[in-house]
Amino acid sequence: MVVRGTRMKRGILAASLLILAFMIAPAGAFSADKLLITVDEDGSANITFNYTLSWVERIAVFFRIAEPEQELKSALEEATGAPVTVASAESDAATFSVLGFAKNKSTEDGTIYSTPGLDFTGAQEMLDRYWFAPLVQADFSPDQTVVRFPDGHEETFANQSTIPALSHATL
Repeated sequence: MVVRGTRMKRGILAASLLILAFMIAPAGAFSADKLLITVDEDGSANITFNYTLSWVERIAVFFRIAEPEQELKSALEEATGAPVTVASAESDAATFSVLGFAKNKSTEDGTIYSTPGLDFTGAQEMLDRYWFAPLVQADFSPDQTVVRFPDGHEETFANQSTIPALSHATL
């Protein structure tokens, strides 16, 4: 009986906040701040995605209606075709581990790493599935994307919704 009462209270609170949001609040904004992809020697990668959630999204996350890290995990799995593990998730960042992110090929001169392209344009479709989507103005293009290879070489992109496939040779 206590569990049912708690759920009902949460539901009433969420509905009240939604009505209040439609009546008095301007649209919130999700913004992708920084995407850091660190490629390891074996081709796996650690990916850290920093973002800013609007107050509406923070409420949805609090009530576990939305889980940004799970949406990002799904998007990464679709883009890379590789298994993705959520290493950590905070209110403003998520870190992932991706086995086989980059393909590596050994040559006489070193190793060539090839990363897949990433496309963030489909993220709006994922957002549209949530009840709070009409309240959110989203920018899924990271302000800065950095791809770092094992030798320290970096490729940097600013405000791009697609990151091209990259190839880099280490000596």
